[in-house]
Amino acid sequence: MNFYFVDDDKNVRNILKILVTDRQLGKCCGSSGNGYDALEDVEALHPDIILVDLLMPDMDGISFVEKVRDISPDSVCIMISQVASKDLIAKAYEAGVEFFIQKPINAIEVEAVIRNVIKSLSMHRKIGKVQTLFEAEFSTRGKTSDSSSQSESFQGRLTGVLQKLGIIGELGSKDIISLITFLHDQDETLEQQTLGNLLSRFSENPKSVEQRIRRAASTGLVNLAHLGLEDYSNDVFNEFSNTLYNFEQVRREMDYIRGKSDRHGNVKIRNFLNALLCYCENV
Repeated sequence: MNFYFVDDDKNVRNILKILVTDRQLGKCCGSSGNGYDALEDVEALHPDIILVDLLMPDMDGISFVEKVRDISPDSVCIMISQVASKDLIAKAYEAGVEFFIQKPINAIEVEAVIRNVIKSLSMHRKIGKVQTLFEAEFSTRGKTSDSSSQSESFQGRLTGVLQKLGIIGELGSKDIISLITFLHDQDETLEQQTLGNLLSRFSENPKSVEQRIRRAASTGLVNLAHLGLEDYSNDVFNEFSNTLYNFEQVRREMDYIRGKSDRHGNVKIRNFLNALLCYCENV
């Protein structure tokens, strides 16, 4: 992964360079102390990940991120700032920021966030390649003689993921297994239809099925949050907190558990199910 750093504080840029290099997270392809020079570099370099300060002279971080979306849409932006204003943080996310890290810089937190971003970015790229292959081969793809054994292998991976999330005993887990296995066997995704229409194939009361799935997925989110609080480097936490779930929502649930927030993290069911399908097909 190629990194680019934008901060008017040279010491911060140097700390980030050292952290990324020493922790073998990737390589630094450039850095700048202001947004205007950085935009020229970004347009030429198209870095994978950009870490940018919120408050900079001439051009603030939010304006910078908005411009990056136009010139390098595949670049992921992580905002770093001492500012804790909820309004500014909300504006940053609306501009296209993936994560928000508070200063002073905590090396463990920065590394964990970057590793999750790398994992998410790699997964999205892999999904894109797989979808391209599906589109190219869908019309000519036939059923193979070992389709049954392949389905069983897929279902085993799916069950393993639900076990790691601690939701295999939830009522909704059976619905999740049936739904995801069906989509896999039929070479379908949720992008092609509404969740309600799909669930109506399995039950006369699709709303009840959706509620069971939502409760199971939410329980998985809570379980991940507890794992992260106990051990931020936990393998299951790092594996699924930013692939099956939105990492910011996992962090919100962690804050709720610690009493720092009055809001739970939430789960977007369609995103969760699509991510689960893609993960099990590519793991």
